[in-house]
Amino acid sequence: MRFFEILLIVFNIFLFVWFIFAKNKSQRLLLIGFGNSAIITLLHGVIEGVRWQMIPAYTMTVVPLVILVIRLKSKPEEGGANKASTAKLITLSALSVIYSFVAVALPIIFPVFTFEKPKGPYKIGTVTYDWRDNQREENLTPESGDKRELMVQIWYPADATAEGETVKYHSDGDVFAEAYSKVMDLPKLLFTTFGYIKTNAIKNVMISNQESSYPVLIFSHGFNGHKNQNTFQIEQLVSHGYIVVSIDHTYSSVVSIFSDGRVANYVPQDSDSVTYWNEANEVWVEDAKFVLDQVEKLAKADPDHRFTGRMDMQNIGMFGHSFGGATATQMVMRDSRIKAAINMDGFPYGKRPVSAGELKKPFMVMTADEGTGTEDFGGLIEATLSKDKDVAQHKNYWLQIKNMTHMGFSDFYSFLPLYEKMEGVNIRSAHHFINDYSLDFFDHHLKQQLFKLLEQTIGEHPEFTLQTN
Repeated sequence: MRFFEILLIVFNIFLFVWFIFAKNKSQRLLLIGFGNSAIITLLHGVIEGVRWQMIPAYTMTVVPLVILVIRLKSKPEEGGANKASTAKLITLSALSVIYSFVAVALPIIFPVFTFEKPKGPYKIGTVTYDWRDNQREENLTPESGDKRELMVQIWYPADATAEGETVKYHSDGDVFAEAYSKVMDLPKLLFTTFGYIKTNAIKNVMISNQESSYPVLIFSHGFNGHKNQNTFQIEQLVSHGYIVVSIDHTYSSVVSIFSDGRVANYVPQDSDSVTYWNEANEVWVEDAKFVLDQVEKLAKADPDHRFTGRMDMQNIGMFGHSFGGATATQMVMRDSRIKAAINMDGFPYGKRPVSAGELKKPFMVMTADEGTGTEDFGGLIEATLSKDKDVAQHKNYWLQIKNMTHMGFSDFYSFLPLYEKMEGVNIRSAHHFINDYSLDFFDHHLKQQLFKLLEQTIGEHPEFTLQTN
């Protein structure tokens, strides 16, 4: 919960208890209680924004006024006063306990999540682009002649002294709440909290001059995901000196909002055919190649003079979740610009079969232990851990996180802790593993730094298993 939410709930609960049990409550004290509660409510609404989960707490704010009005209008009753007062006290006590529980539970079950402060020395800047690929037709719309259009967000290192307002997680909370509702077939009210979440990134701030250039990482989200679904991971990587470029795969993301306000909702693509998904993944691979082409242009001549000469295009990596993990796997095999890649719980869909002979560059696969393993990923793990001489010239890794699920590799559980508890996932701990090992992997292969974790922790551990070829 946010600061003024906590303050309002705690104050109102104490106020409510005081009304019930305190004797000789004066009208003046009732007015003071109501006034203070109203002030806190006002500050909460202006600074943090009102939300439906706080309705019980808002209702508590008017209780002092209601009680005052009742007291002013009521007359003392004769006879049976003690008996009536006792019954009334018991009833009010029970109601106050129930009401207080609801007032506290709703904001906790549906919190306004706060991202951890990044651990690296850099602050984070971000900018968003709307790029159209005029060489490709859009095949997920009924109109002929539509071109493939992608929203892309870039995060980059900023100086530790950089200042500015941090951007929201979703640019339009209402649009995303509606999109989540449709995709997940759940009430929209469950997702309205997402619109209040802020990140640690500052919009359009200057890029840091601490280093002449920064390695570039491409991120590809999962099916029904979106370009910033792994903010927990992206911000940590950027804070340690990476430029991260994330792609919204239009019509396969939960929703895309273009720069002119147009909305592209998710288009269902349900099929049990592996051939179908291999073909669908090819669209994502082409998206990644196109975006990388655009990034190369920015690195050479950025119209805004932000990235010109500041992107280390000799050291490019890629990572992705689920279907985006499959995309990262295809890219590291097929695009010479990608030097290293991480697949996070992504089944190896794609036109080119994954084999030891194809994985000739540094590669790591991360999986959840629940419902996944070598039997689910087919040849992916076998190829990753292969002793093939072409692969043996570098180390590949398989990191299996215990007590983990597929969606744990994204921000999802952070916003809906009830799901986290139901699945038995410790999402903070899991995200720390993902961040630490992702950073160590890319630091070694893109920044030529010595390993700090990967080589030192190979084997079986209480919270994870790490294997290498």
